[in-house]
Amino acid sequence: MSDKLSVRHVTTDVLDVAYHEAGPLDGTPVLLLHGFPYDIHSYVDVAPDLAASGHRVIVPYLRGHGPTRFLSPDTPRSGQQAALGADVVALMDALGIERAVLAGYDWGGRAACVAAALHPERVAGIVSVNSYLIQDISAAEQPLRPDLEAGFWYFFYFLTERGRAGLSTDARGIAEVIWRRNSPKWAFGAAELDRAAEAFTNPDHVDVVIHSYRHRLGRAEGDPAHAQAEAALSALPAISVPAVTLDGTADGNFPATDGSPTAARFTGPRVHHQVADAGHNLPREAPAAFADAVREVIVM
Repeated sequence: MSDKLSVRHVTTDVLDVAYHEAGPLDGTPVLLLHGFPYDIHSYVDVAPDLAASGHRVIVPYLRGHGPTRFLSPDTPRSGQQAALGADVVALMDALGIERAVLAGYDWGGRAACVAAALHPERVAGIVSVNSYLIQDISAAEQPLRPDLEAGFWYFFYFLTERGRAGLSTDARGIAEVIWRRNSPKWAFGAAELDRAAEAFTNPDHVDVVIHSYRHRLGRAEGDPAHAQAEAALSALPAISVPAVTLDGTADGNFPATDGSPTAARFTGPRVHHQVADAGHNLPREAPAAFADAVREVIVM
């Protein structure tokens, strides 16, 4: 297992964000955004690869994860997509970054898509695993395919107080079940899981995660501060910036596609790749392919 990433801190409007940074300050800024239930070590191999290519690499802990903290006890512990996207732009502001490439998967891929759709002037390009990840929350009642719902068991588990209690008492155990289903070919060990589980001890982790899944299924109100953005996202806005989208052929929840199911949502240059034998945590499982996708979008 690779070494633990060092972190710095910066203050945004609502968060004290913990982030790893690598590469030259004058390099092309690249933000690498992790998902749930994972942490910044999804990029433990991608970050130094991109830094060695001359890029300024920023890898933040998302709200509710790791050493990232809310500044005020009065800020809603929201995990909704609009909040995640707003955090990306606020982090760029705090670091003095005008435009950046955004790359992510799962929650991080959704944050990248949100920021790219709502603030295209701030985004030089995106890399998104599983393509277009913005959700129409108003369509939460529409049924999913039964074969996919089995993999999303935790969405529904977290709707219950039993699910909240389970996440509170055994976040690591829940993560292990999700990891094994999401990435059936990834031979991670206990030490890898232990390292990620440190991020789940954040005091707001449970509230942010529970709100995220309840909100996306229409069982929790959003933070009023993000109401306008959430309304805009419900229209499933186009992503006009250059994009590279990836699917892992061994993703346990999202079958690999040729990219066509969401093609209409990308109105700028776009390339789609399938990554052989990679699961849902694609940057950790296939770091070279992910880093290459970032380099590819930079020159598009």
